[in-house]
Amino acid sequence: MTQPPLPQPQLDRTPITFDQYLEYTPEKLELWDGFYNYGDQDMTGFHLAILTNMGLRAAVSNVPIARWLAAIQEVALQNPKLDDALRDRLVRAIAELNEIVECLE
Repeated sequence: MTQPPLPQPQLDRTPITFDQYLEYTPEKLELWDGFYNYGDQDMTGFHLAILTNMGLRAAVSNVPIARWLAAIQEVALQNPKLDDALRDRLVRAIAELNEIVECLE
């Protein structure tokens, strides 16, 4: 049997398939040093399944926007496709968004 595709989170909650559930949901979740864990299993599929069922709007609404922006900036700045000009634009854009967030909070 081939591995089902990884769940793809959308803005609103969407279902996963039964095959995705079987493949990506650990049989037994364990708590190791404060983290969900299931041995050495890659938890990416499980995390994506949860975000897919939750929907990105709901996920974002449960965490301060400034934290999302910090994570987006960190991940985006690691993209090898960014040249210096795009990197500078990204940093300025995130800074402007953080100023807006401060006004909203």
